[in-house]
Amino acid sequence: MARLSIVCIGLVLLATVWSSSLNIEGSSKRVLVLLDNLAIRESHSYYFKQLRDRGFEITFRSSDDSSLQIVKYGEYIYDNIILFAPGTKEFGGRLDAEVLTEFIDAGGNILIAGSNTIGDAIREFAGECGIEFADDKNAVIDHLNYDANDDGQHTLIVASPDNLLTSELITGQAKRAGLPFLFRGIGMSSDPENPLLLDVLTGSSSSYTANPDEKSLAEYPITVGKRTLLISVLQARNNARVGFVGSLDFFSNDFFDSAVRSNDGKKSDKSGNEELAVSLTDWIFKQRGVLRARNIRHYLKKDKSTPRFYTIKNDLVFNVQFDEFVHGKWMPFNGTDVQLEFVRIDPFVRATMKNKGGQLEAQFCVPDTYGIYKFVIDYNRVGYTHLFSATQVSVHPLRHTEYERFITSAFPYYISSFSMMAGAFLLSFIVLYHRDDTPKNKTE
Repeated sequence: MARLSIVCIGLVLLATVWSSSLNIEGSSKRVLVLLDNLAIRESHSYYFKQLRDRGFEITFRSSDDSSLQIVKYGEYIYDNIILFAPGTKEFGGRLDAEVLTEFIDAGGNILIAGSNTIGDAIREFAGECGIEFADDKNAVIDHLNYDANDDGQHTLIVASPDNLLTSELITGQAKRAGLPFLFRGIGMSSDPENPLLLDVLTGSSSSYTANPDEKSLAEYPITVGKRTLLISVLQARNNARVGFVGSLDFFSNDFFDSAVRSNDGKKSDKSGNEELAVSLTDWIFKQRGVLRARNIRHYLKKDKSTPRFYTIKNDLVFNVQFDEFVHGKWMPFNGTDVQLEFVRIDPFVRATMKNKGGQLEAQFCVPDTYGIYKFVIDYNRVGYTHLFSATQVSVHPLRHTEYERFITSAFPYYISSFSMMAGAFLLSFIVLYHRDDTPKNKTE
């Protein structure tokens, strides 16, 4: 019995370790979905089904739940948050704009969908990210590009794929498919001085943001033309990602399945909302566009050994393995624009690395200046996580036994020295062995 109990305890511990390892592997797919009302769960079921099919673990909660929290025992219990609760003025429990900001600082990802009414908590958090939503009761209006099912206010607009960001990492095949997008919601504007923001989808030149219930514009519209943002994303300096979509209906079943009939007569059997929504979510939740560097090596080219330090004018080789995360798997990165810098305060060498199946390599000669150097890779491209790597090495001057005995450029000095020595020798020889045979005058 004692042995049996020990075996049982061992099996329980093994199962616990195994299950915890599964949780660690799938931890990046824990998603918290906050809803204004549970009806959204049904009206947007196609979108949530797409997330489940991709392996995401979805937890639905009401946005005003008094027991709401995302941190437990000092650890975040979710990795991604979807805020489909634009009308919520204040979140329940221990959740507010400050907590959401801390969640981003910790590396979490958030997707926010808006509507004609935006709560104060979401507005405050969006302001921290450089996004400003239009005032409540405003909507994006386009009198030239609207759907035939519009109610007459021209707020059910048709967004052209030509206004979509050219980056398949973020938008998938939505731009290439050429399908128009249905949008009904609020417009946004971004901070032009924030380099971390990307305009994913903008309105057409004839779009603007205003109150559709007002018959005339008393003031200049909040956003006009292509400055009207429909979808915007932010990638923070710690590679956390935030997405802002001005329309909650953009993710709805009706917009996914609806045919598009523009007022100018153009028809499409299906909108591009589903492709763009799923691709955008994959990118925000870091299922695409994530890079890592591993197996960093540097060595002498002649014998492939890594010394304690390098000497000036050594020929060396630097290589590193780059991987890209694609839908749950690490694949070799195929980029050919990765550059390596050999830096001592300023770059002394900058070389584009050759890619051989994800194995990046650069060869160069160490500069003729000794000091402390770094191998630096600073790769920052649209759609990819910012990858920075720095490896420090020291470069020493030549030893006294390593200098050249005869320098080619000094041959004129060598010749002048030996010619002077030869001239001195000849002059000395002449002075010592010269005999004066001139007869002397005799005195009487």
